[in-house]
Amino acid sequence: MLADLTSDEIKTSTHAEDLKFRLATVELLRTAKKHYTYRELALKTDLPVTVLSRYAKGHVLPNIDRARQLWDALSKIIGLESEFKRRIRLNSEGYFDNTLLVGDIILLRQAANYAITKFAGKRITRVLTAAVDGVPLATMVANALGVNLVVAKTTKEVGVSSFIEETYVLSDSGYTLTLYIPRDSIKKRDSVLIVDDIIKSGETQNALLNLVYKAKAEVAGIFTMISIGDTWIKRMNIPLDCPVEVILRLG
Repeated sequence: MLADLTSDEIKTSTHAEDLKFRLATVELLRTAKKHYTYRELALKTDLPVTVLSRYAKGHVLPNIDRARQLWDALSKIIGLESEFKRRIRLNSEGYFDNTLLVGDIILLRQAANYAITKFAGKRITRVLTAAVDGVPLATMVANALGVNLVVAKTTKEVGVSSFIEETYVLSDSGYTLTLYIPRDSIKKRDSVLIVDDIIKSGETQNALLNLVYKAKAEVAGIFTMISIGDTWIKRMNIPLDCPVEVILRLG
C-alpha cells in the first residue's frame, strides 16, 4: 500500500505519527508526575529535572529518540498491565466483568496512547472494531490517531445501500454470526488497525480481518487490551508482517 503513496505523503504520514507518539509520551510523563517527584523521575529516566519539567509543562516536546527513551523508562513504573490486573475479578468459571475497563475514560486514553507507541511509524487510515464492547477503546484509539472509526455490526442499517459482510461460527455456542460494514467505509488504499477490548477465541477478530481483505485494503495491525491465552493467534488469518499488540495476556 505504501507503494501507492507519493514520497511527500509518506513523509507527512511518518511525521504525523512521530508527533502523536511524542505527545503521548508527554502525557505519560504527566501521569507519572502525579506519583513521583521530578527528582525521583530524573533518577528513573536518566534525564535532568529541568528537562523533565520543560517536557511536562509543555514548553518543549522531546524529539523522537528522546521520546522513545522516556517512554521505555516510564512504562516500567507506570504500567497499564498492573492496572488491568488490579481491576480484573474472575468468577468461578473463569469469566470476568470488563466494566471497570471499558468504562474508564482515563484508562482507555492511556491504552490508546500505548497503541500509538506500539504502532508508531505504521501508516493507519482507519480503525475497525466490532460492536459493542470494543467501541469505547477503538473510539479513543481512532481519536488519538486522528483517523475515522468503522464499527462492524450484526445488523444492517436501513439507510446504507450496500454492505461488505462476513459470516463466522461462534465455537462456544455453535451459532453463526454475521458482521456488516458499509461498503464505502473501507477503501482499497486504506491501512486498517483492528482494535478490540478482549480477544478470547479470535473468531470475531478473524471476521474483522476478512472484512478488510474483502475491501481489498491493508491490515496495519491488531491491538487489544487483554487476551485469553495465545492459541487464538494460530486460528486467525493474520499476515506475517502484521504486528499484534496485547497489553495483558491471561492464561
